[in-house]
Amino acid sequence: MLELRPGCECCDRDLPGDEAGAMICSFECTFCVDCASNMLGGRCPNCGGELVARPRRPSAKLTDNPASTRRVHNPAGCRQTR
Repeated sequence: MLELRPGCECCDRDLPGDEAGAMICSFECTFCVDCASNMLGGRCPNCGGELVARPRRPSAKLTDNPASTRRVHNPAGCRQTR
């Protein structure tokens, strides 16, 4: 099951598990759409993998299967690639 990390690793913007706007790589590194597109050029700065839209978990399912509360914030790792 996906972790659904709660924030962007670059800017620390909140990214709720039941809302659109999050991008992830195959390792679940998580970024907001703005950072993923404008700063990272669609590539994960950690592994070099493709960033794709993170699926949303229906709100009703979050009760029994909550999103992660572990925030990963690493602005130093987010370099401008464009």
